[in-house]
Order: sequence, then C-alpha cells, then structure tokens
Amino acid sequence: MCNRDMSEVVHVWERHAAIHLLRFSPDGGYLAAGSLEGPVDVYSVAQRYKKVGDCGGNIGGAIAYLDWSLDSSFLQTEDSVGQRCMYHMPYGKLVTDKEEIDASPWASWSCPRGAEVAGVLPRYGPPRQLMSLDASVTGGVLAVGDGLGFIRLYRFPTFQKGSRFRRYIGHSAPVTAVHWSHDCAWLLSIGGTDHALFQWRFIPEGLHPTESDAPPQETLADSNSEESSSDQSEMAELDSDIEQDMQNNVMRQGALHHLHSCASSNNGTSSHRLHAKLNEVYKEDLQRLQKQGKEKGQTFASQRCERPPNDSLRLHFVHGYRGSDCRNNLFYTQTGEVVYHVAAVGVVYNRHTHSQRFYLGHDDDILCLALHPVKDYAATGQVGRDAEVHIWDTETLRPLSILRGEHHHGVCALAFSADGKRLVSVGANNENLVVMWEWKRGEKIASARGHRDKIFFVQVNPHNADRLLTVGVKHIRFWQVTGGGLTWRRGEFGGVARCDTMLCAVYGRSDDLSYSGAASGDVYVWRGVALLRTIKAHDGPIFSLHALEKGFVTGGKDGMVGLWDDSFERCLKTYAIKRSALAPGSKGLLLEDNPSVRAVTLGHGHILVGTRNGEILEVEKSGPMTLLVQGHMQGEVWGLSAHPHLPVCATVSEDRTLRVWDLSENHCMLAVRKLKKGRPKVLPKIYNNFNSSGGVMM
Repeated sequence: MCNRDMSEVVHVWERHAAIHLLRFSPDGGYLAAGSLEGPVDVYSVAQRYKKVGDCGGNIGGAIAYLDWSLDSSFLQTEDSVGQRCMYHMPYGKLVTDKEEIDASPWASWSCPRGAEVAGVLPRYGPPRQLMSLDASVTGGVLAVGDGLGFIRLYRFPTFQKGSRFRRYIGHSAPVTAVHWSHDCAWLLSIGGTDHALFQWRFIPEGLHPTESDAPPQETLADSNSEESSSDQSEMAELDSDIEQDMQNNVMRQGALHHLHSCASSNNGTSSHRLHAKLNEVYKEDLQRLQKQGKEKGQTFASQRCERPPNDSLRLHFVHGYRGSDCRNNLFYTQTGEVVYHVAAVGVVYNRHTHSQRFYLGHDDDILCLALHPVKDYAATGQVGRDAEVHIWDTETLRPLSILRGEHHHGVCALAFSADGKRLVSVGANNENLVVMWEWKRGEKIASARGHRDKIFFVQVNPHNADRLLTVGVKHIRFWQVTGGGLTWRRGEFGGVARCDTMLCAVYGRSDDLSYSGAASGDVYVWRGVALLRTIKAHDGPIFSLHALEKGFVTGGKDGMVGLWDDSFERCLKTYAIKRSALAPGSKGLLLEDNPSVRAVTLGHGHILVGTRNGEILEVEKSGPMTLLVQGHMQGEVWGLSAHPHLPVCATVSEDRTLRVWDLSENHCMLAVRKLKKGRPKVLPKIYNNFNSSGGVMM
C-alpha cells in the first residue's frame, strides 16, 4: 500500500495459508514473507514483487520471527518449534558456515533464541512467556514484551541467563509487539486485547527525564526472583452491543494464552477441563504458574546476574480509550483536564498541550472510573481475583486509598456520594455485590448482593447519601442503607411501559425523582420506585446520561448527543458525530460517521464524548467538534511497524483496520484503511512493515 493515501500498489497471491510475517530488507530491495505453511518467500521490489527466492529448507513449522542482516545479504528465521536458521539472500540457500554466521551484523533482532539474547531466559525453570522482543543494536538495549503485560529492558547483547532487567507496567494484556523507532528515541508497544498503542521515551544513561517529579514507572527485577427477587431476562431481545457487554469476559488473556499452550502440550487435557481452568485464572496467578517446574534442591549460591541497563524508559503517550465495552468513564477535572482510562492506565489528558500524565498503580484492566464531586480525585476499579479500587489524586498521581477484599473477578461500576465522603462499588462476579465504603478510612459501611443479572451502572442520590440506585439487564433497583446492610425495592413499571434493560441513570432536582436510559432509546422518568412516563430520546440504546445544573445531556448508539431541558420534556439541541463536523485542529480521523456514544459529560463550556470506536471528542455548543485521542477498538492488536526515517508507525488489528500514527508532538492518527470483511483468522503473529524509503507499507 502507498503510505500517503493507503491505496493498493500491488497484490500478490502466493500461499493458501495466512501470511503473518513481513519484513523489508534494510536496502529496500527485497520483501520476506512468512506464512503458516512454513517456508519464507522472498520478493524483488524492483520487479514489482516477483518471487525470487524460497527459504524452505530445514523449517519445522510456521515462521514466527524474521530478521535481516545489516547488508541485506542474510535472513535469520525462527519457526514455531524453536528452530533457528539463516539463509543467503535473495535466493534462500541455507547457511551452514558458523564463522560466516557469527560475522554477520544484524539490522534487527526479534528472535528469542541465540547467544545474543540468552539473558532473557531464566537461570532455572521453564522459559518465560515471551511474546515479542526487539533490539536496538546501536543503542545497546533489548526490549521484551511478555505475557504478563510487562515491558522489560535488558542490555544488548545479553549473554548470561537470568540477566537483570528494568520492568515497566501499563499494559493489561500480553504485549503482542514491541518496536524501536527509526532513531531509537522511542519504544512502541501494543497490548493485544487492551487495544492500546504505548509510546515510551527512551532515556539514555546520564540523561534525566524532564518529568522528574512524576511517580516512578519502573521496577528493577531479578529474573530469578520469587516475585519478578429474580427478574426475567429475555436475552433474544437485547441489542447486539448490550449483549456483547454482558458477555464481556474479565478473564485475562495472558492466562488464556498460557493455559492453551499447556493444553496443546498435554493431549489429555479436555476442552471442558481447560474451560474450567480458564474461569479460575487471573493475572496474579501467572507468575505462580510460570514458576512451576523450577528445579528442586538448588542449594548452591547464585551466580552474579548481569546488570540491568543504565538506560530507562518513561511512558510518554498512550493512543487509546476503552470505550468498546465500558461507559460513563470520561470526565473533566476542575482544572479542565480530561480523565479516562485504557488498559491498566489512568490517563490525565491536557487539552491545551495535547500531553498526558499517568496513574500506574493498577496491574490489570481498569473497567470503570468515577470522579470526586468536590476535589480532583479519581476512583478506578480493575479486574482481579481480589479486585481493587484505587482512589488517586489527578494532580499528584499519588494513591489516596486502595479498597480490596470485597469484590472478586472485577469491579464494573463506581460512584461517589455528593459530598465525596462515600464511594459505592459494584462487583463483576455472579453476585454483582454492591458495597458502600467510607473510602478515606478504607472501611465498608454496607453491602448486599446486587442482582443475578449484570449491573451496568450505579448512582448515589445527591440529596441523601443513604440512597442509591443500580441499573442493568431488565431491572432497576432503588437501595437504602439500613444499619450495616442495604435493602432494595424493584422499580415498578406498571402499565406505563414494558420492563427494559437499563444502561445508565441520574437523579433529578428532588430526592425522589430519577431518570434512566433504556435499551429501547427511551428515557424512563421515576418518582420513588414508580415509573411516571417515558420519553423517546434516541434510536437505539442510551449508553450515557449526565445531569447538568439546568438540564441533561444524553448519548446513544445512534451516534447522537442530545441536550435536554431540566424537566426532560424537550430536546434543546442535538449533535451528530460526523467526520464533516470535525474541526481543523483535530488530532486524528473519525473511523465512521455516527459511532456509538458510550460516555458523555459537560464542563468548561464543552461536551466531552467517548465512542465505542475508542475515540474521545470535545464538542462545542455551537456544533464543531475536535477529536482529542483515539485508538483501536474491539479485537486484538498484533501488527506494529515503525517508519524507517520518520516519527511514524503503523498498526493492524482484528478490528479490521490498518492505521498510521504520528509519533511527534502531534500524537495523532494520520491515515486509516478498513480491511476487507470476512471471517477473521486466528494468527499467532501479524506484522506489517515499511520499505526502506517509507513510501510503501505491507
């Protein structure tokens, strides 16, 4: 494809199996393509990608890694069974002379085997779950992305097993690819199911970062360390987006990968036994699983480990927003910054400088976010066996309180009381436990089982902190704190309207008046527990509803934002999220018109909108809108490649988009192409790449 307009340059059909690995030679003369069939095909760029070579000898499985030598005369491969080979280019003759191999300087190194990268392996026990690695040959550092979502930084080459490394957190899923920028100023990483592209600043030895007052983003780690009433639900009537939200599995993808690999090596593990295991494994279990098999009886003293690099990384920018399966997770702070979350990162975004700061206290997927009504404090809830809620300061990025011990599997909804002293959390397990906290003291005030069906949203009554409501699949419940417990009453629909799935809710001007957004697109108006009336607000589910001083703002699946009067009787203005309405200063491109709106709020004279496509927009009341941040949406992100000369990279995802990103201070998506529809293939690796001039991308 042409890098400028994403148009197709040439189409080559050679293999029946999926092509999942592409590498241009450093001189730009050849393209190597690895498929699931095994052999590597070599194409001549000057001959319009005519096949000129075939590296088929001595390959035992699908090609997993490719690297070119600096002079483009050799190609290094590693297949799925761990066999590493080298070939003369471009014709594909196998290299057998060890001296010739050792004398070849490499332009890149992504193979996890070889003496040069032996340090990434532990001294004892089974190998770590390495997902990807990339060496900066000139910088002398090696970046590794693992199945736990960590980025690890080693010296390169690293010859001694069990070498020490620097470890960085942020991703909440296995890191499917890491890649250095053309000048090694940046490290890029993608986390498969967290849909995020991370941009890390490389800080060479002796150079202190400008963000010296920021919380540390790394931990030194030894690779041998012990740490390193039941309402009837009619599922067939549910909207497709709502059904996907209900089935959203908070099970960690790293655990899935680990257990599937175990199953593949153990033919006696049946599918139903594997499924049972998957439902019980979380990210915090993976280190224990990976340490199984460690050699017993090690009594001798450890050899001294190779030192970690003096260079370091600092997270600089994250392209992404979790809107595909979350809602109401986007807010303005009192200072006008924007708070949201993606992967395991709480992001504080400055609209004026187009910069980000990060809360990195979580170690797994953040599922929900609430903002303190008085101070600039944020509460975020995550996935986990003992799921945690973190309350943190958006200015200092320091944790104020961590609540744990009540929720299992995850926390799916949070809400502060009007005075900010209390916090309500809702669990994501079968009980959907509702807990009210005095968060500063870390003490539980009351708790109760929420509902057998999924709860989507919780809201505390701003007029009475002892009252709250929850909404979810085919239900709405009104709660009252009674002693150390919570009692509830079901919403009474009467003959006004049918029972519907409720997705969001707010309280009105009195303590007995409330409004809920339904899957039908109607707003339900409640007095106490009785339904008074309904108003048609959207064509399709209402995912977000926000109360203003005088009025309300709503957002729906139809891609519309509505401003309403204070009695919810008249829509004052509507805004359609369209590409034609984007202002010139937008930081990216809308993937489509009328994307589903998952979060909406108003403040500082603007309307803030989050979409299911992973986009955050700021809408002026007069109509124009500015795209602030965006990322991939549903599906895993596997492909990553950096431009050979410019601060540009490309990513490809199972959301069927190929995207080109600007890594300069603009931090935006430059181009996007929707890929052909069809049944997706499950691939172990997918890479795209630029040629040496940067004008063509595969």
